[in-house]
Amino acid sequence: MSTRVHVIDDDDAVRDSLAFLLETAGFAVTTYGSGVEFLDRFAEAERGCVVTDIRMPGLTGLELARELQARGSGLPLIIMTGHGDVPLAVEAMKAGARDFIEKPFDDETMILAVRAALATLASTSVTDPERERLASLSTRERQVLRGLVDGKANKVIARDLGISPRTVEIYRAHVMTKMQASSLPELVRIALRVGEDGI
Repeated sequence: MSTRVHVIDDDDAVRDSLAFLLETAGFAVTTYGSGVEFLDRFAEAERGCVVTDIRMPGLTGLELARELQARGSGLPLIIMTGHGDVPLAVEAMKAGARDFIEKPFDDETMILAVRAALATLASTSVTDPERERLASLSTRERQVLRGLVDGKANKVIARDLGISPRTVEIYRAHVMTKMQASSLPELVRIALRVGEDGI
């Protein structure tokens, strides 16, 4: 399979370290110092996936996600975020990003995310079981899911719904279980795939 991982980060050390990790795991890697540099070379970019930091000067990871979506690239995008960037990452997923990984992350987390992104190059369709799982949610669980998809923190969802943050955590756990999602990014991805109208 002729695929490549396109690593974009303005921090030389992070970029080189990530490229080394992925090359050691057997991936072909090309690095870019900015989203602008990647887009300048986009036409010659091989199929594969993009791993980018969300906060970069010039063109942020969110702006890059929107641009790739506008171009209909089909390249799965993995966003790396710092602490507190979860709402931004959710917004990036709405713009087409496939996954987001919070820093610091362990090597295996990134390798598994890249493998999953490459495996989904041809498979992005909604499955009937996903629709059925969404249909199984209670009204309150759907309200909590809607808040999560909107990138809201538990405290904000709690205030909006007039319930306690602890109650939101319980509903969130129920939603994760019912939707068979192992992480918040996966949950948001499923919800966006099924369609926001269904939430």
